[in-house]
Amino acid sequence: MALLKILIFPDPRLRTVAKTVEVVDDSIKKLAQDMLETMYQGSGIGLAATQVNVHKRVIVLDISESKDEPLILINPEIIKIIDPNKKIFSEGCLSVPGFYEELKRPSSVEISYLDIDGKKNLLLANDLLAVVIQHEMDHLDGKMMVDFISNIKREMIRKKLLKAKGL
Repeated sequence: MALLKILIFPDPRLRTVAKTVEVVDDSIKKLAQDMLETMYQGSGIGLAATQVNVHKRVIVLDISESKDEPLILINPEIIKIIDPNKKIFSEGCLSVPGFYEELKRPSSVEISYLDIDGKKNLLLANDLLAVVIQHEMDHLDGKMMVDFISNIKREMIRKKLLKAKGL
């Protein structure tokens, strides 16, 4: 396994829309394992392939306290919003380090995805799991949590992250 470089906002590559994975082969399996290692190293609970500059529809996550329950979702799709009432959750992002924002999202969704063996699965996700999946799926569509906050706040975050990079 290998650590991957995480793209940091406002890197324009984060806006690339990921392509559907046609075949779950060894390269996808290696990507998923490398993404998990990168996510754990960064103390994250979710990571989308877009964040490591691989524009394929792959996300990894692990919301367990013990960090030993990884979930790999390939070509994830929300097929049903179970609870249309949105709840507020505090979200962070490995591509927007050090910032947390209160965002509203559906707290219960049903997801269709391929697992690491290429088998189709359904998952009913609630609360934190639902939020993490939606957050990571946004990345696959070239969207980020900063897109859901005010322009002023987004610009402040952009300037602070550029300054931290020495730009």
